[in-house]
Amino acid sequence: MNSQKKMDKEIAFIGSGNMAISILSGLVEEGYDQSKLRISDPDAGQRHRAEEFGIGLFEDNNECINGAELILICVKPQIVKKVCRELTSSREQLVISIAAGITTKALSDWLPRKQSIIRCMPNTPALIQEGITGLYANQYSTLEQKENAEQLLGSVGLTLWVTDENKLDVITAISGSGPAYFFYLMEQMVIAGIELGITENEALELTLQTALGAAKLASREQQDTPKLLRKKVTSPGGTTQSALQTFEDHGLDEAFKLGIKNAFIRSKELSQEFGN
Repeated sequence: MNSQKKMDKEIAFIGSGNMAISILSGLVEEGYDQSKLRISDPDAGQRHRAEEFGIGLFEDNNECINGAELILICVKPQIVKKVCRELTSSREQLVISIAAGITTKALSDWLPRKQSIIRCMPNTPALIQEGITGLYANQYSTLEQKENAEQLLGSVGLTLWVTDENKLDVITAISGSGPAYFFYLMEQMVIAGIELGITENEALELTLQTALGAAKLASREQQDTPKLLRKKVTSPGGTTQSALQTFEDHGLDEAFKLGIKNAFIRSKELSQEFGN
C-alpha cells in the first residue's frame, strides 16, 4: 500500500517503552511536527525518556488522548485490558496496538466504543529503524487510516499487511521472534570460534560482519532464494559442505522448523491467555 500524502495527525502514545520511543524517534527523524505528538505513562521515570523529543508528556491516559486522531497502545499485553477499559473518549479515533497476542476483537470488546483498530507486530530491529512490522486492520478501518498506520510504522522499517488476522501469529513466529534466532546462531558461532583458538573479540567481529554481509547479500540478490544463495557458496567436498552436512546429520533443519512452529503455537496460546 502506497501512501498518497504525508500524514499530519495528532498522535497519542499510551506507554513509553522501547517500541514507543523507537517509533517516536523515527517520526521525529522524518521531520514529523512534534507539537502533534504526545505520550502518557504513570511512571515519571518512563515519561522522562520522551522529554528529548519535545512532545507533550502526560500521567493520565485520557488527558493524553484528548484531541488525538491516532492512539498507539504500547503497553505490555498483561495490562492492555485495564488500559482500554479506563479510556473514556467517545470520538472516532484510530487505535493502533503493538501488544503481542491481543486480538482486534478483544480490543473492540474492551474499548468504550466500536471503532477502527489496527493490530501490529513489529520486531526489535525497529529500535534502530531496521524492523519489519506485520499489520492487520479490522472492518471499521478506512483506507486513509491504513495509510496513516503504514506511515507510522514505516518510520521504523518495512511494513507487511495481512488480510487474515491469524497470519499475525505466523509473523510473530518468523519476524517477531526471529531476531533471537539469529542472535542464537551468532552466539554459537562465537563459542565455536573461541573453542577453535581465536579470542572472543575476534570471533565476535568475524561473526557480526559475516551476518551483516550475508543479510545484505540476500537482500540485494532478491532474484535468488536463500536456498540458491547457499548452493552458490557451497563447493562440493569443501569446508562449507562439511559444516552443512553436519548440521543436517544432527537434525538442525528439523529442530529449527519445529522451534518456529512452537513459537507460532505459543503466539496463539498467548492470544487466549491475554484476550479474555
